[in-house]
Amino acid sequence: MKIHDLITTTDALANLCERLATSEFVAVDTEFMRENTYWPELCLVQIANTDEAAAIDPLADGIDLKPLLDLLTENDQVLKVFHAGGQDVEIIVNMTGKTPQPVFDTQIAMMAISQSEQIGYANLVDHWLGMQIDKGARFTDWSRRPLTDRQIEYAIGDVTHLSSIFPKILKKLIKTGRGNWLDAEMEKLANVSNYTVDPSNSWKRIRQQGRNPQVLGRLRELAAWREGEAQHKNIPRGRIMRDETLADIASHPPKKQGDLAKVRGLSSAWRDNDIGKRLMKVIAEAEPLPKSEMPEKMKRGAPLGKEGALVADLLKLLLKIRAREIDVAARLLTRADEMEALAAGVRDLKVLQGWRYDVFGKDALELVEGRTAFAVKDGKLMMTHIDDMQASMEEGQVQEEGEGEAEVEAETAQDELVNAQTKDEAQAEL
Repeated sequence: MKIHDLITTTDALANLCERLATSEFVAVDTEFMRENTYWPELCLVQIANTDEAAAIDPLADGIDLKPLLDLLTENDQVLKVFHAGGQDVEIIVNMTGKTPQPVFDTQIAMMAISQSEQIGYANLVDHWLGMQIDKGARFTDWSRRPLTDRQIEYAIGDVTHLSSIFPKILKKLIKTGRGNWLDAEMEKLANVSNYTVDPSNSWKRIRQQGRNPQVLGRLRELAAWREGEAQHKNIPRGRIMRDETLADIASHPPKKQGDLAKVRGLSSAWRDNDIGKRLMKVIAEAEPLPKSEMPEKMKRGAPLGKEGALVADLLKLLLKIRAREIDVAARLLTRADEMEALAAGVRDLKVLQGWRYDVFGKDALELVEGRTAFAVKDGKLMMTHIDDMQASMEEGQVQEEGEGEAEVEAETAQDELVNAQTKDEAQAEL
């Protein structure tokens, strides 16, 4: 594979992208910094096919990334392969308003062909190529220039290895016939709405106890205000205010700005500065959350209770067994909250639909409804149908009865033989 020098000009980038545009797939990775900013700062892009690889410097003077962005978002003939690509895709969405199309994530794919929940890149390379990655440049400040040869080599390795691994994963997916299992997961990765932040909906990410409309109304307005402040200043939202502090203020709003100095998590300066004034204005103007916008209660049947919780535990055990049997990540089949809902009587669940029902949901439902049970065979825990268990027990009982009758007949024959021999001996003595 040809490894190009660091690309720092638009012409070199355009030539590279023109060649890559005829590939079946390209492996893509990015390096970025976001510790001190709201928006991630793109610092390096690595891309490769099976023949060539390059790192692209988006911070180089005068470089235009349009050829690269067009390749990623406009060329639907080339598959874009990432590993744990959520944050990489987010950066592309921020720059273009679009996601790469079509897209494939090897971390997600590994869940369908192994029990790996979230396999890291180093472990992926070790698993498929038997190679150990040099992790010395993991904590690089990618925004600093110039980059060293070691840093660039480390970064390009993320796509050169990936371009070798992807065909192997694809081959196994085809062999197992599990490619369609990943359709929904890949569609989620390619959904723009998963990467765009609507400040008016940001409150839904914050854990809040209760369903008080006044509290939730304040929470919504405060979260939207915080999001706007963070975006305007381009700093992480947590630098404005932590989630816990925001939820506490929504539940126990201060009556005057001076009280902000008493709020845990806020600087005492908030009692008389401008941001404190803006916060108090938001609190004063917040309206109760309308009934139509109230979050839905968790869909459950009857409350779980102790017995239901035990059933949920049995379902989790069944999930472990099935994941081990078919060598798939349990997380791809279902999640804990869904099993609890199933135990509570809910039936409108993803695990009871499509391929998940065939692979796991059917047995899970039969366990809940008492048609299957756990059994131990050859030292391994497994599931068995009640009917099969009863038939096996009856068969064993019949076999035992048959063996018992045979033993009785044998003993009777033996007794008769002994009696005959005794009789003959007695007559001989006479």
